[in-house]
Formats: sequence, C-alpha cells, structure tokens
Amino acid sequence: MNNENVVLAVSVENSELRAQLAEVQEQCIELAVDAGELHAEIEALRRELVEVRAERDAWQSRCERAACGSQRT
Repeated sequence: MNNENVVLAVSVENSELRAQLAEVQEQCIELAVDAGELHAEIEALRRELVEVRAERDAWQSRCERAACGSQRT
C-alpha cells in the first residue's frame, strides 16, 4: 500500500469510528433520560407507599379499637 491508500484507509476508519461514537453517545443520552424518568417514578411510588402504609396502620388501629370495644360488652 502506498501512503495515499494508507491515509485514505485511516481516514475512512476514523469516519466510521466517529459515526459509531456519535450513535453510542446518543444511546447514552437516551439511557440517562430513561433512568431519570424511572428514578422519578420510583421516588413517587416510595412516597405513595409511605402514605398507603400510614393509612393501613390507621385503619388497623381503628379496627383493633373497635374490636376491643365490642369485646367489653
């Protein structure tokens, strides 16, 4: 191979690698966006779980008090 062919081959390979890099960078951005959305959803579900557990505990306490009250009579 002469020098011109080597330079051309390296140039083509460089272009291909740059295209692959751009594609992977775009995928990384998409993954980061998806991860951010999933993180927000998980945080919302955790807050909802805390609320539901508190509501469950409140109902459980009411039921226990009601059961204790009915046993006294």
